[in-house]
Amino acid sequence: MGPSTQFCPNFYCLHRGKAGLGNIRVHSQKERRFRCTTCAKTCAASRNTAYYRLHKSLDLVTLVADWQQRAGRHSRRFHELHVQQGRVDVQHVQADELWAEVLGRRLWVAMALAVPSRLWLGGAVSRRRDGALIAAVVRMVRSCASSLAMLVCVDGLASYVTAFAQGFRHKLPRDGCAGRPRLLVEPGLLIGQVIKRYRGRRVVDVTRRVARGSAAAVAAVRARTGTGTGINTAYIERLNATFRGRWAPLVRRGRALVRERCAEAGRWLVGCAYNFCWEHDSLRVSAPAGSARRWAGRTPAMAAGLTDRRWGLREVLGERLPAAQWKAPRRQPRRRRTATSPAPRLVA
Repeated sequence: MGPSTQFCPNFYCLHRGKAGLGNIRVHSQKERRFRCTTCAKTCAASRNTAYYRLHKSLDLVTLVADWQQRAGRHSRRFHELHVQQGRVDVQHVQADELWAEVLGRRLWVAMALAVPSRLWLGGAVSRRRDGALIAAVVRMVRSCASSLAMLVCVDGLASYVTAFAQGFRHKLPRDGCAGRPRLLVEPGLLIGQVIKRYRGRRVVDVTRRVARGSAAAVAAVRARTGTGTGINTAYIERLNATFRGRWAPLVRRGRALVRERCAEAGRWLVGCAYNFCWEHDSLRVSAPAGSARRWAGRTPAMAAGLTDRRWGLREVLGERLPAAQWKAPRRQPRRRRTATSPAPRLVA
């Protein structure tokens, strides 16, 4: 235990966060605690580390953290090869965001769901609830869908309408003119919004509006897919509750603070288990004749036609996947020098 490289983490200490001032002393070798002579407060040697308040072996904690990252990377690649291949008949999509507590701030997780099959289409993690986060979710939805003609139901965040309109565009054939081809927004794209107004923590008013398309077209999609009588985001909100129940750092008002890398790995692991390993009660069908059971359970991946059986988590993590192909970085156009641009410096 070397106190020379330690610093005081006390918020009210005059030397907080400053190392090498000689104000840190060893308080207890057995309990591995330091003491600050400036504020007379003690702190654990593991404070502000990944091992803080973990009453387990450091080797075990390191092994579990490494397993989470490995499982998360494998689950993400598994999702890319089995779901993000443009084979899902989406028809109706709902998207929403949830937040998790990080030390001193919030971390936003945005996700999308194919309502008819309850298939999780993917999500993104960001420190900000902005257009970049929503655009990342839109790209995942487009990579999964076999057709861009669909109904999208979202909350009142204005970024959704802009992101889906920009992300669901087609390139028109060139008409002989040089330059960038014209882009046309998918004509079959329908967007519905649920705008909630709060007073304190209570919802006092709910407004449902059609942001793109017609009310008749939206009603036709809902009737065809059997996903409710009005514009709503109930299905994605239930999925948010599932993720919160299955991944401890996402529990509201819990003591397990989430870290960005853990949230990324855990999101892919829970998402793959939800799609391929967990049977959904609303997706069950009548069992075949002669079966001892009345109902046959189905997973969202089975309902979407991506597989014909229920996978085990060991099968998902044990499947050999091809490595991702290397993509050349996009070349940035060279900047043209203007009359006001400074001349390049010559080094003798």
